[in-house]
Amino acid sequence: MKVVVIYNSQTGFTKRYAEWIAEAARADCFELSVAKKKDLSTYEAIIFGGWACAGSISKISWFKGNLGKWADKKLIAFCVGGSPADNPEIETALNQNFNESERKMVKTFYFPGGFNYEKMSAPSKLMMKMFVKMLKAKKDKTEEEQVMVKMISSSYDISDKKYIEPVLQYLQK
Repeated sequence: MKVVVIYNSQTGFTKRYAEWIAEAARADCFELSVAKKKDLSTYEAIIFGGWACAGSISKISWFKGNLGKWADKKLIAFCVGGSPADNPEIETALNQNFNESERKMVKTFYFPGGFNYEKMSAPSKLMMKMFVKMLKAKKDKTEEEQVMVKMISSSYDISDKKYIEPVLQYLQK
Protein backbone atom coordinates (compact mmCIF):
# COMPACT_ATOMS: atom_id res chain seq x y z
CA MET A 1 0.00 0.00 0.00
CA LYS A 2 1.35 3.42 -0.95
CA VAL A 3 1.07 5.69 2.10
CA VAL A 4 1.83 9.35 2.76
CA VAL A 5 2.12 11.05 6.13
CA ILE A 6 1.53 14.80 6.20
CA TYR A 7 2.06 16.84 9.34
CA ASN A 8 1.89 20.29 10.87
CA SER A 9 4.19 20.67 13.88
CA GLN A 10 4.91 23.64 16.09
CA THR A 11 7.43 22.31 18.60
CA GLY A 12 8.50 18.97 17.10
CA PHE A 13 6.28 16.37 18.77
CA THR A 14 3.93 15.97 15.77
CA LYS A 15 6.88 15.81 13.39
CA ARG A 16 8.43 13.06 15.54
CA TYR A 17 5.25 10.96 15.42
CA ALA A 18 4.85 11.56 11.67
CA GLU A 19 8.39 10.37 11.06
CA TRP A 20 7.92 7.31 13.28
CA ILE A 21 4.76 6.34 11.38
CA ALA A 22 6.37 6.98 8.00
CA GLU A 23 9.40 4.88 8.89
CA ALA A 24 7.32 1.97 10.24
CA ALA A 25 4.85 2.07 7.32
CA ARG A 26 7.52 2.72 4.67
CA ALA A 27 5.59 5.85 3.76
CA ASP A 28 6.49 9.19 2.28
CA CYS A 29 6.48 12.00 4.84
CA PHE A 30 5.94 15.70 4.13
CA GLU A 31 5.46 18.84 6.15
CA LEU A 32 2.08 20.38 5.26
CA SER A 33 3.53 23.30 3.26
CA VAL A 34 5.36 20.81 1.01
CA ALA A 35 2.41 18.39 0.75
CA LYS A 36 0.11 21.18 -0.47
CA LYS A 37 2.25 21.35 -3.64
CA LYS A 38 2.22 17.57 -4.26
CA ASP A 39 -0.10 15.37 -6.29
CA LEU A 40 -1.47 12.99 -3.64
CA SER A 41 -3.78 11.07 -6.00
CA THR A 42 -1.41 8.09 -6.28
CA TYR A 43 -1.52 7.33 -2.55
CA GLU A 44 -3.85 4.65 -1.23
CA ALA A 45 -3.67 5.94 2.35
CA ILE A 46 -3.29 9.52 3.53
CA ILE A 47 -2.38 10.25 7.13
CA PHE A 48 -2.58 13.78 8.51
CA GLY A 49 -1.16 14.87 11.85
CA GLY A 50 -1.50 18.13 13.70
CA TRP A 51 -1.01 19.41 17.22
CA ALA A 52 -3.81 19.99 19.68
CA CYS A 53 -4.87 23.58 20.19
CA ALA A 54 -7.84 24.19 22.48
CA GLY A 55 -9.52 20.94 21.41
CA SER A 56 -8.90 21.40 17.69
CA ILE A 57 -6.32 19.77 15.45
CA SER A 58 -4.07 22.42 13.90
CA LYS A 59 -4.59 22.89 10.14
CA ILE A 60 -7.28 20.19 10.02
CA SER A 61 -9.34 22.39 7.67
CA TRP A 62 -6.86 21.65 4.85
CA PHE A 63 -7.28 17.90 5.36
CA LYS A 64 -11.07 18.17 5.66
CA GLY A 65 -11.21 20.31 2.53
CA ASN A 66 -9.78 17.41 0.53
CA LEU A 67 -11.96 14.59 1.89
CA GLY A 68 -14.29 14.68 -1.13
CA LYS A 69 -11.54 13.90 -3.61
CA TRP A 70 -10.02 11.27 -1.30
CA ALA A 71 -13.19 9.21 -0.76
CA ASP A 72 -11.54 6.08 -2.24
CA LYS A 73 -8.55 6.23 0.13
CA LYS A 74 -7.86 5.06 3.67
CA LEU A 75 -7.85 8.28 5.68
CA ILE A 76 -6.30 8.79 9.09
CA ALA A 77 -5.93 11.91 11.23
CA PHE A 78 -3.86 12.08 14.36
CA CYS A 79 -3.51 14.73 16.99
CA VAL A 80 -0.57 15.26 19.35
CA GLY A 81 -1.11 17.02 22.64
CA GLY A 82 0.19 17.51 26.12
CA SER A 83 -2.36 15.28 27.85
CA PRO A 84 -1.64 11.70 28.82
CA ALA A 85 -3.18 9.08 26.50
CA ASP A 86 -5.73 8.04 29.14
CA ASN A 87 -7.33 11.49 29.49
CA PRO A 88 -11.10 10.84 29.19
CA GLU A 89 -11.67 14.16 27.36
CA ILE A 90 -9.55 13.19 24.35
CA GLU A 91 -12.22 11.26 22.46
CA THR A 92 -14.68 14.15 22.77
CA ALA A 93 -12.04 16.60 21.57
CA LEU A 94 -11.11 14.41 18.59
CA ASN A 95 -14.75 13.94 17.60
CA GLN A 96 -15.48 17.66 17.57
CA ASN A 97 -13.00 18.08 14.69
CA PHE A 98 -15.21 16.07 12.32
CA ASN A 99 -18.92 15.91 11.64
CA GLU A 100 -20.75 12.58 11.58
CA SER A 101 -20.22 11.84 7.88
CA GLU A 102 -16.52 12.82 8.10
CA ARG A 103 -16.05 10.50 11.09
CA LYS A 104 -17.25 7.62 8.87
CA MET A 105 -14.45 8.42 6.41
CA VAL A 106 -11.58 9.25 8.79
CA LYS A 107 -10.10 7.15 11.58
CA THR A 108 -8.67 9.37 14.33
CA PHE A 109 -5.90 8.80 16.85
CA TYR A 110 -4.37 10.74 19.73
CA PHE A 111 -0.71 10.69 20.75
CA PRO A 112 0.68 12.22 23.95
CA GLY A 113 3.55 14.57 23.19
CA GLY A 114 4.32 17.24 25.72
CA PHE A 115 5.28 20.87 25.92
CA ASN A 116 8.44 22.52 24.69
CA TYR A 117 8.22 26.14 25.77
CA GLU A 118 11.59 26.88 24.16
CA LYS A 119 10.20 26.07 20.68
CA MET A 120 6.71 27.54 21.13
CA SER A 121 5.67 30.63 19.22
CA ALA A 122 5.39 33.79 21.33
CA PRO A 123 1.55 33.87 21.15
CA SER A 124 1.28 30.19 22.15
CA LYS A 125 3.74 30.68 25.00
CA LEU A 126 1.80 33.72 26.24
CA MET A 127 -1.51 31.85 26.01
CA MET A 128 -0.10 28.91 28.00
CA LYS A 129 1.40 31.17 30.68
CA MET A 130 -1.95 32.91 31.09
CA PHE A 131 -3.74 29.55 31.31
CA VAL A 132 -1.28 28.24 33.94
CA LYS A 133 -1.63 31.45 35.97
CA MET A 134 -5.44 31.21 35.83
CA LEU A 135 -5.37 27.53 36.82
CA LYS A 136 -2.95 28.17 39.70
CA ALA A 137 -5.20 30.95 41.02
CA LYS A 138 -8.33 28.77 40.95
CA LYS A 139 -9.63 27.84 44.38
CA ASP A 140 -10.76 24.26 45.08
CA LYS A 141 -8.87 22.72 42.16
CA THR A 142 -9.79 19.16 41.27
CA GLU A 143 -7.07 16.51 41.47
CA GLU A 144 -6.86 16.55 37.65
CA GLU A 145 -6.37 20.33 37.63
CA GLN A 146 -3.62 20.07 40.27
CA VAL A 147 -1.81 17.46 38.15
CA MET A 148 -2.27 19.64 35.04
CA VAL A 149 -0.73 22.67 36.76
CA LYS A 150 2.34 20.61 37.65
CA MET A 151 2.64 19.20 34.13
CA ILE A 152 2.21 22.35 32.06
CA SER A 153 4.22 24.70 34.26
CA SER A 154 7.41 23.65 32.45
CA SER A 155 8.55 21.73 29.37
CA TYR A 156 8.13 17.95 29.36
CA ASP A 157 8.09 15.03 26.91
CA ILE A 158 5.77 12.02 27.27
CA SER A 159 5.94 10.90 23.64
CA ASP A 160 6.58 7.23 22.97
CA LYS A 161 6.83 5.20 19.76
CA LYS A 162 4.44 2.59 21.21
CA TYR A 163 1.48 4.92 20.60
CA ILE A 164 1.75 4.54 16.80
CA GLU A 165 0.93 0.81 16.92
CA PRO A 166 -2.87 1.26 16.50
CA VAL A 167 -2.24 3.37 13.36
CA LEU A 168 0.01 0.70 11.88
CA GLN A 169 -2.55 -2.00 12.68
CA TYR A 170 -5.34 0.04 11.06
CA LEU A 171 -3.24 0.49 7.92
CA GLN A 172 -2.86 -3.28 7.62
CA LYS A 173 -6.60 -3.95 7.78
